Amino acid sequence: MLCQIVGFRSRTIVSSSLLESKNGSECVKKMKMTEASQYKAAFKLFDADIFTENKIVEIVKGATELNIPIFRANWKAVASVNGGLHDPSVLVFNPEWGGKENKHHGKFEYPSEHGVKRPENEEDIAYMTVLELGQLIRSKQITSMELTEIFLKRLKRYNPVLEAVVTYTEELAYKQAKKADELLASGEYLGPLHGIPYGLKDIIAVPGYKTTWGSKTFKEQQFDTEAWVYKRLKAAGAVLVAKLVTGSLAYDDIWFGGRTRNPWNIEEFTTGSSAGPAACTSAGLVPFAIGSETAGSMTYPAARCGVTAIRPTFGTVGRTGVMSISESLDKLGPFCRSAKDCAVILDIIRGKDPDDLSSREIPLKDPFSVDITKLTVGYLDDAEMEVVHVLASKGVNMVPYELNYTVERVQGILNFTMDVDMLAHFDEWQRDGKDDEYEAQDQWPVELRRARMVPAVDYIQAQRARGKLVKEIREGFTVDAFIGNVTDWEKVCMGNLVGLPVMVVPTGLTNIWQPHSDDTNRRTSVTTGIYAPPSRDHIALALTMAYQSVTDHHKQRPPIDDLGPGDSIPNPPLVEIPARRFYL
Repeated sequence: MLCQIVGFRSRTIVSSSLLESKNGSECVKKMKMTEASQYKAAFKLFDADIFTENKIVEIVKGATELNIPIFRANWKAVASVNGGLHDPSVLVFNPEWGGKENKHHGKFEYPSEHGVKRPENEEDIAYMTVLELGQLIRSKQITSMELTEIFLKRLKRYNPVLEAVVTYTEELAYKQAKKADELLASGEYLGPLHGIPYGLKDIIAVPGYKTTWGSKTFKEQQFDTEAWVYKRLKAAGAVLVAKLVTGSLAYDDIWFGGRTRNPWNIEEFTTGSSAGPAACTSAGLVPFAIGSETAGSMTYPAARCGVTAIRPTFGTVGRTGVMSISESLDKLGPFCRSAKDCAVILDIIRGKDPDDLSSREIPLKDPFSVDITKLTVGYLDDAEMEVVHVLASKGVNMVPYELNYTVERVQGILNFTMDVDMLAHFDEWQRDGKDDEYEAQDQWPVELRRARMVPAVDYIQAQRARGKLVKEIREGFTVDAFIGNVTDWEKVCMGNLVGLPVMVVPTGLTNIWQPHSDDTNRRTSVTTGIYAPPSRDHIALALTMAYQSVTDHHKQRPPIDDLGPGDSIPNPPLVEIPARRFYL
């Protein structure tokens, strides 16, 4: 007699003569019960071992005959191409809190930078703000071609040690710079970004250049698509000089070309996948750069590299043409020299992207006209108190504050959301076994295999818990903003799930751990975060501008060329530098 069970999607194979016999019927029944027992063990992985064996047999039959064909049809329809650039989910997250003013406001009124003079030293030029450089260009003290050459030279000089650039867009840069100079010569000025060089995280598509996503699997791919954020910057006259490092598939700082280093301490890594934008802005290799965050990919590298940055309200900046991890978490934002520059860049790149269902016209007020003396700002136990004291001296009502919510496993909610969404965008990548080629096997490969085991019902329950978190944060937000640690993982997860904007604010420097010599100039950057409610980015910007108006922490320059006695870096820098290993 033949009695056999084969495969996960099992079929019972029984001889025709056996089916006609009593013994055969008993064998079939026995096999089904054995099969049900095997599946019951598997159901434990889903915390769903609640069914009788007869019900399990019924479930397996329905899944085989109905579910799997639907899975395969959907995969064929939308999941055979990686990256999530097409066919976005129609389930759209809106972080807006009801009951508050939702009136659209116009563009910001940028402050004038009168009396700016061109420095003699190119390094001094490299560390000028966007507004200062814009004034040099507008007053014709420098051309965009000259600026572009300065920043390309710096990128090529320091990239061998920082490992922060994927692709130089030199030909495009000089073409855009030439056009900017010609427009200005004809009397046409496009605004504060006219002729200003910048860099893009290499998950953002630009025609004619590779968009590698930091992964050796995709390092040769190109798109004809112009990402929406690139279009906005191009229309403003900005000059793209480089595609900057993203951690592989936007996870941490490891990519197919190496691992990006912190300019303040070159033995240390940047952490976070917006590694290139943070490192290059910190080191004066670009005046500003565009990065992205799903969960810490802007806040961590900005804090590590001592850069001012804003993670804006979810939906502020359109994401068409950008690799997607999670359509309800991904955000684009600028790394800059100052909060003023962040305000300028955000103003230019914000707006409704018609091809991004989650992007909106966020009703931001002008941060340059906010009266901070009318604000009440809370500070958490882990806030940098210098910021609290400075803002109090500027007339802000500063009060102790606590974040209170009952939702547990906030980090788990974020992981469920991020990992399942990411797997939907890289389903084919996993099914093809390409995850075995991934640069860091303890990162996406492990997380996405685990994500395969998250049932749809539990993903939805996680979103319901997220909704409860949003409600509790909204009800407990009794201040106009609050100050607290910007790299605390619980706050990173909470802030991203709720869609809160946050400013990363440099507040000082401390000595590094185990320095090579007592006289080393290497430092550890100290930062804090200024958090605001959704669509109140202007409040966080205004408070940061007020703090930076009387402090100079954001103006400090990392010691790439001057590490101190007994601690030197070759000139030009070399790649062979000892390293410690850091993880996000």
